[in-house]
Amino acid sequence: MAGLFFMCASALAQKPVEGKWDLTVNRGDGKLVPGWLEVKHSGLNMLVGYFVAPDGGSARPVAKVSTTGNRFSFSIPPQWERGTGDLTVDGEVNADKMSGSMVMPDGKRYTYTGERAPSLARTGETAWGTQVTLFNGKNTEGWHASGEKNQWMAENGVLRSPASGSNLITDRSFGDFKLHIEFRYPANSNSGVYLRGRYEVQVEDGKGEPSNVGIGGIYGYITPNQSFSTGPDTWQTYDITLIGRRVTVVANGKTIICDQLIPGLTGGALDSREGEPGPIMLQGDHGPIEYRNIVITPAK
Repeated sequence: MAGLFFMCASALAQKPVEGKWDLTVNRGDGKLVPGWLEVKHSGLNMLVGYFVAPDGGSARPVAKVSTTGNRFSFSIPPQWERGTGDLTVDGEVNADKMSGSMVMPDGKRYTYTGERAPSLARTGETAWGTQVTLFNGKNTEGWHASGEKNQWMAENGVLRSPASGSNLITDRSFGDFKLHIEFRYPANSNSGVYLRGRYEVQVEDGKGEPSNVGIGGIYGYITPNQSFSTGPDTWQTYDITLIGRRVTVVANGKTIICDQLIPGLTGGALDSREGEPGPIMLQGDHGPIEYRNIVITPAK
C-alpha cells in the first residue's frame, strides 16, 4: 500500500506548466492581444487543458499537453480562426512566467508571454459604495468606442447600436461591483456585457436549452441553471454581482448563476491583466442592440 501511494504521489507531481495563465500575445501588427491557458492533470500521467486563442472565441478543450522539463506544447483544431490547419502552441515556463510562440491555422506565427493568473480570492464581507449611473440617457458621455466606426447613439433614454461596428467601453474602470443593465435585441442579433472588459455575459436571441455560449451564460465557461429569456424585441434585465472571480447573475428576476467562479478570460477581452480593475464593455460588432438604465455600485 505504501508503495502504491508513493507511485501515485510521484505520478501526480506538479508540472511547471500546470495552473492558469494570463497570456499577452504579440501578433506582429503592433497590437498586443490577450489569451488564456489552463493546464491540469487527467488521471496519473496525462496533462489536459483549456485555451482561449488571441483571435477570440470560447475556451476550448486541449486533449493533451506534452511536456519535457520546463517546455510544453499542444495543438487544437481551428475554431473561428481563418485557415484549416491546427493551432499549435509551444512554450517554456520559468517560475511564474511563460513565453513561447503559436502558429495559427492560417500559418501566421505569433509570440507570447504569460503570467500565472491571480486567484482574486476575497476575504470578509464586501462593503458597497455609492451607486453610479453609467448612461445619462442623453449622450455617450463617459464612454468611448473601441474602433473607428462608432455607431453608438443615445435616443430617448436608450443607448443604441443600430448596426455592427465598434464595441463601447466605459471611461472608468471597476474592481468588484454590482451592475444593473437592461437590454433589448432584434431577432437573430447578438451582443454581450463584458465585466472588467474581460468576462462576457452573453446577450443574444437564444433558443433551446441553456448553454455557456447562449444568453445569460458566462461565455464559454458557465451555463445558466434555467431559461429566462422573453425573446426578441422585449426589454430584459441583468443584475450582476462580481466579487473577485465570483459571479452571480439575476436575469429577469431569476437567479440563473449563483456565486460561481469564472475560470478565465473570454475571447475578445480587452486585456489579460486579471488582477487589475477594468471597464464595462458593451459588444456592438455582432448586430443591432439596445441598452438602458445602466447603473453600477462599486465596492468600497
